[in-house]
This record gives sequence, structure tokens and C-alpha cells, in this order.
Amino acid sequence: MLHGPRKYSYGDLKIATDNFSDEHKLGGGVFGEVYKGTLKDGNTVAIKKTTMASISGKMQELKIISNVHHRHLVRLLGYCNKGPFLFLVHEYMDNGSLDQSLYGDKPVNLNWRGRFEIIYGTARGLAYLHEQYHITIIHRNIKTSNILLDNEFHPKIADFGMIRLLPEDKTHMSTKVAGSMNSGYVAPEYAVHGQLSEKVDTYSFGMVVLEIISGKRCDYVIDDETLGQSLLDYAWNLYDRGTHLNLVDGRLDPTEYAKDDAKKIIEIALMCTQSSISARPTMSEVVTLLSDNSLDEMLPIRPTNHEDVINIKVDTTSNIQLSGR
Repeated sequence: MLHGPRKYSYGDLKIATDNFSDEHKLGGGVFGEVYKGTLKDGNTVAIKKTTMASISGKMQELKIISNVHHRHLVRLLGYCNKGPFLFLVHEYMDNGSLDQSLYGDKPVNLNWRGRFEIIYGTARGLAYLHEQYHITIIHRNIKTSNILLDNEFHPKIADFGMIRLLPEDKTHMSTKVAGSMNSGYVAPEYAVHGQLSEKVDTYSFGMVVLEIISGKRCDYVIDDETLGQSLLDYAWNLYDRGTHLNLVDGRLDPTEYAKDDAKKIIEIALMCTQSSISARPTMSEVVTLLSDNSLDEMLPIRPTNHEDVINIKVDTTSNIQLSGR
């Protein structure tokens, strides 16, 4: 039986955040601001303030998310609605978001092991949402700013404001596109046709992996030779030439990792970003691939022309034998 999320009083949240002062603000964007708060019981939480005309249509999703418990998912503790505002209360993560660690004003020099643990943990969290919870949950907004890090830099997926629940009798659905449309994280079949399945999250995960390995943002590569080239195209070009090890962040100590391990993770990321939906692995398959010692004969294949990217039809066959990006 699902239990509904706890309802907090607006007064308690005001006190916890010193009336939502700028000193307590952790960040913000199109979908609202996030504040650090200390509740009466002494617990530190993150409080997201967003606008919503009515929460009635969201209550079932809030109830579902509040019952999702996994070590790699940020837990929703409760909510509060006040006028046009909806406040979502989450567990607080000491080390902020992954994008802050990679690109912030004071970036953290994550070592190879730390980066691998973030990749692996994020994959496990997504596999749980897609295949291990009793309802298939599609996140729809996987990106480095929505992966938070705890005090030991373990990852937790955050921001469930755009989730969609996939009915048991459906392999995909058509919906309006939401999320970071200009950020490079969005799968082509979703961006072009509004076709939504778990593989949309798989694509976004692949982009996040490329960012973690390279230390570069997914929209552009800052490089004298490739200025203006997207990270995905840059990675594919390196892979086509067999030089994809050049993608690895130069800040990493080469003695920290085996070259074959680095190549394997880059190839898994490219598998996830293939344009053919059926060619992308499921997230449980990704977890297995990250755990295995080899990719066997499964390697990503780049599309031969632009039409391969745009003319996409959903193939519901579960098949990890890769053909076509």
C-alpha cells in the first residue's frame, strides 16, 4: 500500500529557510529555486519552490515518488502548497550537483574511481526506476545538474518534477516534449516526434557519461580544433578513428585507470546514444555491461547519414545487438 507524502506547513518551511532568503538559496532555474533549510527536528533538507496552478493532478505522482527508496535516488520527504506555489522537501546532499563538481567555480578534481562510481550508481538508480519498481518511471530530465552527490560523493538522481509513468501494457507513449531541449541531453525520437520510452533516459545517461569521462559540457567542446562541435559528435569522430581514449579528461592521472576500461565506458556511452531506439541497451543491461569484464562483440555503430537520426520509428524489440547509432 502506498502512503502519501508528508504535508509540511508553510510556516515551518519559512522558518527553516529564514523566509527563503538568498543566503539559503542553493540554486535555481526555469523550474524553480532550491533552498537549504533546517527543520525544527534539526534535520537539514533541500526545499524546491516551484509554481503550479493546481497540484491535484500531481498528487498520485508525488505519492509514488515518496514511496521510491533507493540508495541512488534522492528521497522526497514531503510537500507543501501555498497559493500558486508548490514546495517539495527532499533530503539534503552535502556536495551539491555533479555539474558543480565538474564545471563549477570551485570544481572538484574527481579521480577515476570516483567518476566510475558516479556512472555506476546513476545507472543503478535508473535501472530501478525503469525495471525494478512496481511501476515503470521515466525521469525525462537526466543531466549532470540533476545528479546530486552525498558527503562521500556517491550519486543520487534528483528532480522528479517531469516524470512520466509508463502503463504496463505500453512500450512507449507520445507526449509533449519537456526538459532541456537545447542542452544536448534529449534523445532524437523524443525531440523530433515526442516518442517517449525508457530509452529516452538511456540516451541522456549516455550523454552524462561522456561529460563525466571528458570533463566537458555536452553542448560544446572547448578546444582549438573543435570549437563549436558538440561533445557527442566529437566523441563519435574520435571513436571512428580509434582514438577515443583522447576523450578522457586530461586532469585524470593516466596511472589511475586501465586504457581498456576507459575505452569500454566510452563505448557504453556511445551505445546509449545510438539513434536507433532498439539498439540502445536497457539500463539493467548497462549495469551488467559496467560490471562485466568485456563488451563481447557488442560495439556502437554510427549512422551513415543525417536521415538515420531523424527518420526514427519506435522498435519495441528488446535487443542489445547494436546496429545503427
